[in-house]
Amino acid sequence: MQRGGCVYIMTNKTHSVLYIGVTSDITGRAWEHKNKVHPASFTAKYNCDLLIYYVFYSRIEEAITAEKSLKNRSRSYKINLINDINPHWRDLYEDLLNE
Repeated sequence: MQRGGCVYIMTNKTHSVLYIGVTSDITGRAWEHKNKVHPASFTAKYNCDLLIYYVFYSRIEEAITAEKSLKNRSRSYKINLINDINPHWRDLYEDLLNE
């Protein structure tokens, strides 16, 4: 059985850092970032606890490919991508909880 996946972007309060990740459980993974479950991680170190972008893929392999591609893009490309779906850079975590 194949599982889907999700590419997501987290940021900090000043939007100075962007973290791109991939997961099969976006709600759980975002919770881990917000609660600094892994205190030595990049997101914990730079306080990336705002989920500002995510997109689902039907297969985890597609999500991994998309994540790698996005990581190779410029910061301005990533900012434009975020602005297209979340122009106010609102934390989307609560939306996930209400689905």
